Amino acid sequence: MSAVADADLAARLTGLVDALRSHGVRIGTGETVDAARAVEVLGLADRELLREGLAATLLRGAAQRPVFDAVFDLYFPRRVGAPEGEPGGRDDLRERLAAALADDDAGLMGRLAVEAVDGFGGYGSSPASDGWSSHRTLERLRPQTLLARVRDEVRGRDGGAGFGDRLLEDEIRRRIEEFRRMVAVEARRRVAERRGRDEIARRAVAPTADRVDFLFAGQDRLAELRRSVQPLARKLATRLAARRRRAARGSIDLRRTLRGSLSTGGVPMRPVLRRRRPARPELVLLCDVSGSVSGFSDFTMLLVQALHDQFAKVRVFAFVNRVDEVTGLLVRGAADAEGLGTRIRDEATLTGWHGSSDYGMALGEFAERYADAVGPRTTVFVLGDARTNMGDPNLAAVRELVRRARRVHWLNPEQRSRWGTGDSAAPEYAELVEMHECRNVRQLNALVGRLLPV
Repeated sequence: MSAVADADLAARLTGLVDALRSHGVRIGTGETVDAARAVEVLGLADRELLREGLAATLLRGAAQRPVFDAVFDLYFPRRVGAPEGEPGGRDDLRERLAAALADDDAGLMGRLAVEAVDGFGGYGSSPASDGWSSHRTLERLRPQTLLARVRDEVRGRDGGAGFGDRLLEDEIRRRIEEFRRMVAVEARRRVAERRGRDEIARRAVAPTADRVDFLFAGQDRLAELRRSVQPLARKLATRLAARRRRAARGSIDLRRTLRGSLSTGGVPMRPVLRRRRPARPELVLLCDVSGSVSGFSDFTMLLVQALHDQFAKVRVFAFVNRVDEVTGLLVRGAADAEGLGTRIRDEATLTGWHGSSDYGMALGEFAERYADAVGPRTTVFVLGDARTNMGDPNLAAVRELVRRARRVHWLNPEQRSRWGTGDSAAPEYAELVEMHECRNVRQLNALVGRLLPV
């Protein structure tokens, strides 16, 4: 291998590592060296073998695999640069694609995906194309219309051995979806070559679940987050227990320490600590469950419920424009994580004469009906975006909440730059309580570990 090729390969590997790090994958120098050795041993001839080798050396968990696969496709594509030769016509390409689908030939499908993007995915006025589009490619090629043809070919050749009609069609659909994915990967690679792989890897690759904004997470990502509640809760419980052990030692009793130092010539050899009375704190959650904020509130409620044993008492309240206690819906084993939001909206009284969120009305009702839930040992977490729909923010109710509670924190799932825009009353609330940006699980993990009382 030439020195130029070696330099290009090293650049691709280091670019891959940097891109993965930018997505939160922890990769040290040792893992990078192991990856370089894997490339040296495995070579470039078998791309899928190389993919598995690099994944084994660089990743620490299966959750990171989707990000790795997308970034790997950018830095180690099937072909680097434009494909050689002119592609055949549309009908010829569809003929060869049908044969590849019938044979389940992934290698041939990959080469056809490259050819398809080159022949039908370019757009713009320049000869080399201003860009490439997977949507444009698939609209021209229409691989989904090959289903019946491929099914008949497979059935006629071997009777669809091992498949019933329904299973055979499902299998062919899977192969077609795989081809569509290959086209999307190739189009993204072409764009990356023009705009720069590093920029595309940073912006176009979907982040890991713990970095997805709660407000923009789809149902599949929210389901993935719910499954991560228990492992995250175990880590946080361990951290809280360690903090509680340290806090139980108490602070230094200066008077008793100085008195004891008289026997050592005034040198405080043995610090005397004040004993703390072990008393677990109380926790209250006040959660906006309207609109897109509900995914954030549901996840946080489940997380706090999983940490229930760390507190003397946990009470949870949900609101839209009215507030109701939903603690009973989170009793361990009684509420399934997937249907929590639906259960709360079906069984709790959360709206009055309109269905839009109204922080002022909800906070006022909480202060009036549930004042006994907050006391000097209570830490309150308010979860919501502080968007009042132009209603009165009711700052007086917040002041009363701050006066009664030990501490009040507000977790806002919107990015800080949007606070105060439109109908957001976040700046007004932030003057009275500590408001924290909490857009994803990574931030929530850090905040909960730091802010929860011990």
